[in-house]
Parts: sequence; structure tokens; C-alpha cells
Amino acid sequence: MDPDTLKTAAISDFVAELATNIRSGLSSDDVRNRLEKYGYNEISERHVNPLVKFLSYFWGPIPWMIEIAAILSLVVHHWADFAIILVLLVANAVVGFWEEYQAGNTIAVLKEQLALNARVKRDNRWTTIPARELVPGDLVRIRLGDIVPADARLLEGEPVQVDQSALTGESLPVTLESGDTVYSGAVLKQGETDAIVYATGASTYFGKSAQLVKEAHTVSHFQQAILKIGDYLIVLALALVALILVVALFRGDNMMTTLQFALVLTVAAIPVAMPTVLSVTMAVGAKGLATKKAIVTRLASIEELAGVDVLCSDKTGTLTQNRLTLGEPFVIEPFTGDQAILYAVLASRAEDQDPIDLAIISGLKEQEPVTVYNITHFQPFDPVNKRTEASITAPDGATFKVTKGAPQVILKLCSNAPDIRSEVEEAINGFAHRGFRSLSVARTDGSDQWKFVGVLPLYDPPREDSKTTIETAKSMGVKLKMVTGDQVAIAREIASQLGLGTNILDARLFEDVSHHKAGELAQAIEDSDGFAQVFPEHKFHIVDVLQKEGHIVGMTGDGVNDAPALKKADVGVAVSGATDAARSAADIVLMAPGLSVIIDGIKESRKTFQRMNSYAIYRIAETVRVLFFMTLSILIFNFYPVTAVMIVLLALLNDGPILAIAYDRTHYENQPESWNMPLVLQISTVLGIAGVISSFLLFYLAERVFHIGPEAIQTFMFLKLALAGHLTIFVTRTRGPFWSVAPSPVLLWSAVATKLLATVAAIYGVFMVPISWKWALIIWVYALLWFLVNDRVKLVAYRIFNPAEPALLAGKVSATEH
Repeated sequence: MDPDTLKTAAISDFVAELATNIRSGLSSDDVRNRLEKYGYNEISERHVNPLVKFLSYFWGPIPWMIEIAAILSLVVHHWADFAIILVLLVANAVVGFWEEYQAGNTIAVLKEQLALNARVKRDNRWTTIPARELVPGDLVRIRLGDIVPADARLLEGEPVQVDQSALTGESLPVTLESGDTVYSGAVLKQGETDAIVYATGASTYFGKSAQLVKEAHTVSHFQQAILKIGDYLIVLALALVALILVVALFRGDNMMTTLQFALVLTVAAIPVAMPTVLSVTMAVGAKGLATKKAIVTRLASIEELAGVDVLCSDKTGTLTQNRLTLGEPFVIEPFTGDQAILYAVLASRAEDQDPIDLAIISGLKEQEPVTVYNITHFQPFDPVNKRTEASITAPDGATFKVTKGAPQVILKLCSNAPDIRSEVEEAINGFAHRGFRSLSVARTDGSDQWKFVGVLPLYDPPREDSKTTIETAKSMGVKLKMVTGDQVAIAREIASQLGLGTNILDARLFEDVSHHKAGELAQAIEDSDGFAQVFPEHKFHIVDVLQKEGHIVGMTGDGVNDAPALKKADVGVAVSGATDAARSAADIVLMAPGLSVIIDGIKESRKTFQRMNSYAIYRIAETVRVLFFMTLSILIFNFYPVTAVMIVLLALLNDGPILAIAYDRTHYENQPESWNMPLVLQISTVLGIAGVISSFLLFYLAERVFHIGPEAIQTFMFLKLALAGHLTIFVTRTRGPFWSVAPSPVLLWSAVATKLLATVAAIYGVFMVPISWKWALIIWVYALLWFLVNDRVKLVAYRIFNPAEPALLAGKVSATEH
């Protein structure tokens, strides 16, 4: 049968058609044969032919302009210009193709660590395998928080709730029963079930839909700002070039030569390397985060992480050790402490590897009593009901039920709650003030009425590095807020031990808030140190309120109930051991436990942001410098200070150091980063004007003082612009003096190499009139002197336009890391 027929067939026909066994699963031979027949359970990606991908770099507005310039060079028989322009075109295509290929490989390798796994029964043994190895007929077990690995039909068991909103658009989870179909990509929200796979890969409902969906790319706010800079530079270049053409027309100049020069000048001004720099910088940032055990699933999140000023962190496993220890129980007579633990153990399941269950089971003094009880039904924990339940048959044949869960939930369940509520709450508060989490236990009596048995205290100690890490976060301008499902008293005690503060907000206050009090609640959320008794909808609300208050919010989580908040947050972080649902919703997945990984990630992202900021200032300053110098020289002196081929050479030589910015050493700020476009434009414009002044001064000296010929002056200006352009990188990469942060070797030596190449070209007359070693040395000294002047100009500009950072301007870098 085809998949559409299989999903509606009777279960007996369904099982027979798939030739499977609902008890023992498939055999290894069956699996091998079916893999050959059906292939892997994956949707094959559309891979673009590498040659086609490479050729795509010759198509687009920027390549078109370069190609037109090359054609014009051929028309006027400027063979040298044509050769160099062609080299520029091919070089940018090669660099762009290679770096994008490398960036894609980096992310692909990292994402392999996030591959979805499936629990499957084969050869009568349960095992965990990569989901891509599933075949039709496999018997799988799906648990709370799991992403369904393939299309399957449910076997006998309790109904489960499944969120398939990503597939069908249904806003609420649907309840599915035995025989119902569950689709690949859906998320189990409540319950636990076994199912038989009937469709894999492209044959699944998700696979068929995926064939119709085109890949969408998201662009972060910072990338949008960088692209706006590119638009600004293009408009500026076109305006000045248009002015040059108009003046040349009135003067009667050779329009073909002028047009060719104008086109090449435009190409030089356009940030040709910008897409490459962006991809390289993001890829390098992803690699840096990977070394910190943080895998980036969305590259743009690296930039957004740099701006996070509020981090909402789960308590368990992130701030604490997630290693629960069972204390001495509080019990209600006539029950004993041993009975309370026994009933809690019966309401637990070791194979689920739940930390609470394992702590309770390890607290049982003797394992023998458990084996004499027969568990006829088990209802696993879900985040809505907040309890587990088991139906038990005792050795004497008597039947009863046991349950364990949140104290307030268990109390509501019990018939004896009114008589014992006060002493239970007193015990719970006593445990909470000592930092213990309380878990209540109940069982049914002979008349099937729930009776409260006792309270089990569980303690999860803080991680050894949490307090230090929180202090580091505070020093970096990140406000950390603890989020936990525990009671307020427990949350306050743990927060106090960690140095977070004790202003803990009860999340139940979020419910039924009137409109006129919404503002007060928003302020309370913003001022709080953490939140207790949090449900899934509370987490989403917390993120939403903080974002509306103007914060860039990071949110950590590990469970299916965290997924909505992780998706809503500016940066969602799935912590170590997170469920598949949480990982899918998150932007960053941590592969090591603890909060320190996130703080390392913030540091790395801020350094990446600084590199991008340095590039933006450099690119604008250089464009202003070259464009205005060229334009004013042509308009005022009717002199082309450099040839078209020299402009192309300058652009070609600059690409190496520009790419090396992605690997540069830099410091991270001790405040969240935000894109300050006015400041970038102000600093870069000042540096650009300073460059124009230095160029005209050398032009004056060469013509009026040294009496150099016009063609030699062009070589003079070429060498000066090449040297000054590379040195500008070392000015813009720091906010303090240029020596405040040492450059990386790759940046330093790439700049040195390109400077030497430019010098050799000038001395030996490669595509230009040669000059002597003496003149080359003079230009080197001149460029280095102006480099020192420009560095001081930059410091003055920062003092004027950004007076809030005197420490940085004095060279006292707040934090420096390699």
C-alpha cells in the first residue's frame, strides 16, 4: 500500500502489510533490506552544482559594473586595464565562492551534532539510533518533548497530546489515540506512546510539504545596517561619478576614457567584498562559539547575542547541578517515611532517566519491596498536570493508585487536604527556607479516595561556577533573571546563595491582570531578580514583556515547555541535554552544562560585533577618502591623480587585509553592543576627510615642491593610497590608541604583504611609471606619520562624538581576549 492508504487501513491490515512485529520490532535483516529499498529517513537537500554556484558570482549589479568596465577597456584598447579588471572580477568570485563554501561546511559539521535520534525496538531490544536510519515497519517509542521522527501510527495505550502546528497550522495540541496517525516533525506535548513507522523521508507528510517550500534566509538587524551602508556608499559613488561625467562633457574630454575611469572608480567605491566579509566573520564567530561548546543553528544570532542585556536562565541544570538528593521526608500519620518513599518509587520509572525519579529510587533503603508490586498502568509526568500516577496491584491482590508531583496539585487531589493543609504548608515552607524542593506523595484508600501521604524534600545544590559566572555577567552589563517552577521560597534561597538578589516574582501574578495594572506588572517583571512557579505560558509572557520594555532578551531552556519562549526570545539557548523540541526552537545549542558557556558565547559574539564595526568604519572612511580625492582632483585641477588600472589594483590589494579582519584579535565591551550608525558615520567621515587632506598635501608637495611629472605623480598617489588604506585598518580596529589591542598575526602580515606588493609595483613600474627607492621610502615615512596623526584624530573624534567612554579612549581597554 502507499502511505496514504496505510494511514487509513485497519491496524491488523496495517501491521500485516508492513510485515512487522508489534512486540519485538523488525530484525536486522529486515532493516538492511528496507534501507536498500526505501533509502534513509531524510529529505535530500538540493545541492547546487559547484560550477553553477561559482558562475553565479559573475551575475548581479556589482559584477555587471565590473564587466562593463572590462568591456570598455577592450573597446579603447587598454589591455593592461582589461587584464587587471578581469583579475579583480575572478579574484572576488573565487574568494566569495570559497569562503561561502567554507562557512556552509562549518555550519553543516556543527549541525551534525544536533541530529535527531529515535528510540526503536529491533531484534526484541530497545536501542537509540539516528532518526535517518528508521525504515517503514520500525517500532518506535515517543516520549514527552520528542520530535516525531517519521510518519507513524499509534499502538495501544493512553491518549497523547501532539503539537503539529508547524505542519497543519492548528494552534492547540491535538489528542491522538490508538490507531491515529502522528506525523514526522510533530512534537509530543503530553504522554508517552509506541508507534509503527509507515513512511520515511520524502514520503512523509512533512517531506511532501518540504518539496514545495523554498529556503528562506533571515537577515539580522546588524546585517541590515551593514547593507544600508553599502547602499549609502553606492549612492555616494554614483552621485560623484555623475558629477565627473557632467564636467567632462562640458570640457569636451574623451568620454570613452572618462566613462571607463568613472566606472572603475564606482567599482572601487562599491563594497565588493562586503558579502564575503560578512560570511567569513559569521563563520569565524560560529567556529569560536563551537570551541566554547555552543553550536549556532542560526548565524544571525551571533550578532544578536552581542546585544543581549537580559538573560532569563533556567535554574535546574544551568544554575544548579541537576543532581537531586533526597532528604528526610515529612509524613502524615499513620504513614511512615519509608512508605512515603516506597509510594513515590512506585510512581516513578527508572528507564525514563528522570532526575527526580532517580533521586527518589536511590533513596529507597531496600529494593525488594518494589518487586512484589505489579504496576498495571503508568501515567508519565506532563507540564500541565505536574504529577505522575501509577495503578498498583499489591501481593495480596489489593489494588490502589499512587501519585507524586507538585504539592499544590497533590493537595487539591486529596480528600484529607482541609485537615492537613496548614501543617503540610508549614513543612513545605520549612524545606524551602533551607533550599529544598518539595515533592508530595499520595495514594488511594479502600474507597478509592486520595489520601495525602507526605512531602519528600529534594535538594539540587548550585553549580560551583555559577556564582562567579553571574558576577561576570553583571560586570558585562547583562542582567540575569532566574526562571524556575519551584516555589518562591526555594527560588529566593537559591538566588540568595548565587548572589542574584532576592526579589523573586511569583509567576501566578501574571494571571488575570487587569489592563490598568499591566504597566505595574511590566515594571515588576523588569525589576525582578527571578520568577518562581513558572508555567510555559509564563515564560513566553516574561520574554514578551521584557522585549516591549526595550530589552534584547536571551532565554535558556531544555524542555518542550520551553520551546515557545525560546522561539520568542531574541536569542533562544537550548542548554545541555535539551529535548529535540527545545533544540529546534533555539538559536544556539549548548553542548556543555552550566551558565559559563553562555557567558563565553556572549564574549565571543561581542568580539565578532567589534570586527564588523571596525570593517564598517574602515569601508566608509576609505570610500570617502578615495572618492572625494579623485572627484576634487578632476573637477578642480582637471587631473586624474591615479589611473583606472591603479584603482583596480588598490581594490584588489585591499581585499586581503579586509578578509583578515574576521580573524583579528579584538576586545569585548563590558556593555551590550548596539548598532550606533550616527557614531560610525561620524568617525568614518572624519577619518575620510583627514585622508583627503593628507592626499592633497602629498599631491601639492610632489607637483610644486619636488616638481615631479604627471605620470610619476600618479605612481606617488597610488603608493600613498595603498599604504594609507591598509594603515587605516589599524586605526579603525580600536576605539583607543592603535596599540591598545595587538592585531592578530594574520591581519598584520596580510597588510604587510599587500603593502610590499604595492611598493614593488610602484618601484618596478608594474602597470605604471616607476619611481625610485628613495621616493618610495619618503612615501612610506609620510604615510606612517599620517597614520599616527589619523590615530589621534580618531581619539579626538571619539571624545567629541562619544564622550561616555573615557577609559577606552585613554587606552585602558575594559576587557581583552585573543
